Amino acid sequence: MILSSQELLSRMGKDLVIDPFDPSRLNSNSYNLSLYHELLVYEEVVLDAASPNRYRRIEIPSEGLTLQPGVLYLGRTIEHTETQNLVPVLHARSSLGRLGLVLNPGGSLGQSGYCGTWTLEMHCIQPVRIYPEMQVCQISYHELLGTCKPCDEDKYQNSTDIQPSLLHRELGYDDGSTQLELELSFDEAIEAAR
Repeated sequence: MILSSQELLSRMGKDLVIDPFDPSRLNSNSYNLSLYHELLVYEEVVLDAASPNRYRRIEIPSEGLTLQPGVLYLGRTIEHTETQNLVPVLHARSSLGRLGLVLNPGGSLGQSGYCGTWTLEMHCIQPVRIYPEMQVCQISYHELLGTCKPCDEDKYQNSTDIQPSLLHRELGYDDGSTQLELELSFDEAIEAAR
C-alpha cells in the first residue's frame, strides 16, 4: 500500500524525515525531490564491476548543463531522507522522461531504515539541458508487512555525497575508504600535453 500525501504528512518526524521539506512539493501519493548542483562522470573506457572506477565531478551551473547521450551521469538529491518501518521508492518524473532523460533505471527501490541523500543514475536519449535544484524525481513510501532487520549495511547508508558503484566490495576488492576521484580530467590532461 502506498502512503497518501496526508498519511505522509502524519508520519513526518516519526517513520520518515525529508530535509529540507517544502509542502508545495507534495503530490497525491509522493514528494518531489530536487537535484544537487554536482554530477559525477566515470573516466574509464570500460567500467569494471570488480574494482573501483575513476570519476570526475562536474558542476551544474545556474544557467544549466547539457547532458549528452551515451554518458552515465551520477547525481544526488539535495534532500536527506530517513525512513523507518516503510519502504521508500524513487520514481522518475514523467515530465523529464518526455524530454528523453532516463533516471534510476536500476536503483529505485530503497531499504527500510535507509538514511541519507539519494544517488541518481541519469542518461539521456538526446541532448537535454538540466538545472541545479530542479525537481528531478519523486519519492513514495510503501507499508512494510512483517518485520525485517534494520538497514545496517554501510555501503551507501548515511550518504551525504554522490556515491559511485561500490559493487566491487561484494566481489572481494577491499578499498577501505579509498575513492578514485580524478583531480585532472581527460580534457585538461590533453590540453596540458599540447
